[in-house]
Amino acid sequence: MALRTRDDYLASLRALRPNLYKFGALLEDVTTHPATRRTVESHARVYDAAHDPANASLFTATSHLSGGVCHRFNTLMATQADVIANARLKRTMYRLTGTCTGGACVGWNALNTLWAVTHELDAQAGTGYHERLKAWALYAEARGLMVAGALTDPKGDRSKPPSLQDDPDMNVHIAGERTGGIIVRGAKAMICGVAASHEIFVLPGAAYKEADRAYAVAFVIPRDADGLTIIETRRPSDCRELEDGFDVPDTGITQAYLIFDDVYVPNERVFLCGEHGATGKVISYFTATYRACIGACVAGQGDVMIGAALLMARANGLSQRTFQDKLVQMVQHNETTYGLGIGAIAMGRAHPSGVWLSDALLAHTNKILVGTLPYETKRLCQEIGGGIVETGCLPSCRDLTAPELGGKVAKYVKAAVPAEPRARAARLAEWLTIGAGVPGCMHGGGSPDGARLVLRALTPWEEYAAYARRLAGIEVEIPEPSKDR
Repeated sequence: MALRTRDDYLASLRALRPNLYKFGALLEDVTTHPATRRTVESHARVYDAAHDPANASLFTATSHLSGGVCHRFNTLMATQADVIANARLKRTMYRLTGTCTGGACVGWNALNTLWAVTHELDAQAGTGYHERLKAWALYAEARGLMVAGALTDPKGDRSKPPSLQDDPDMNVHIAGERTGGIIVRGAKAMICGVAASHEIFVLPGAAYKEADRAYAVAFVIPRDADGLTIIETRRPSDCRELEDGFDVPDTGITQAYLIFDDVYVPNERVFLCGEHGATGKVISYFTATYRACIGACVAGQGDVMIGAALLMARANGLSQRTFQDKLVQMVQHNETTYGLGIGAIAMGRAHPSGVWLSDALLAHTNKILVGTLPYETKRLCQEIGGGIVETGCLPSCRDLTAPELGGKVAKYVKAAVPAEPRARAARLAEWLTIGAGVPGCMHGGGSPDGARLVLRALTPWEEYAAYARRLAGIEVEIPEPSKDR
């Protein structure tokens, strides 16, 4: 069953034990509940694309492990071309859904990150993690699993490391051992696509020292594992996503808190267990490729925002020429993050384990731009769309379709086109720019400040000063002033 169909995917989600909650209530079926069905729909389109002749070559791949055809998000990214395909897939998914499909993204990157890290650990310390990971990777590939990824911990007091927190559960940690496995406690926060996933890949959220070795843990578990409680946290604007009608698209994304109450993880699914020295590599390898490819995510949604802006201009009776400069700026922003991400991939390197690692300096620079340029794209989309997009003054679908008042409302919503198509275009633009369609540009995949720290660490400042000194003909050293000056 390497290539799942939409129907099989939906059936497999319904077969999982209900353990997701929203507004304090248990969600019995994530495929139909209003709070989660849109994110499930987004992810179902990933499976659709694998069977679509126009997209199949991008959404499927020949496995480097089995040699069979499988979903690309279940594969190892062994070459530069594989990682570029990751970026292209993400941009395409935004064009198909307008939003994030984290279940086809973060777990995939976690697999590839741990592939390199476990290879190094086995060589250095004789651990058996790499073969465990290979067995699970083949298992996930054969079943076409959608796998969410979880890195971010609640953290607690940011001035203290995990081992000095008043509550040890502020970060996921090893709480004990049981025959054949370990027990984990704690939580992961702001985790994307969980409701639409079969399994969850958990990585350490930071680089840890010896005192925090209990927090150096990586594993993968079924989404419905015993002891795991999932709280869906995204609150849609005015709760529109809980209503029927065209006020929001059929797609969407959710975020979640994952609460681990003594969850048992069998050893064959544990890929890091106390090796604190490896956690820095986990973060380094993960963020390099993730932040290279995230430029494609925001470019894909930017593509849809350009389309929404065009529709609004035309619905209002205005030519594209009126807004051509703004539209070109939107294109420029999209291609900047996309192109810099592709550059980070191209300037990367092959790891001895057989996966491709992107260039960290370029990838983290891209993350900083991802925290700024998409917001300007959103502002331009709102400018072009007009007040009906941005001020909140658009009547709801219920108002426009009400038996007695709908006609009266529609009379004043119409412009160059009838009321409903104009309202649909306006709602899409609104959803993309200020609603639940907004991706985690600023802090998704880590904060821009964290990326700036990487730039500061990786930039060869003295080498650059030496270039300038030689060109200027300066023969004496000009040292950095001491810290106490």
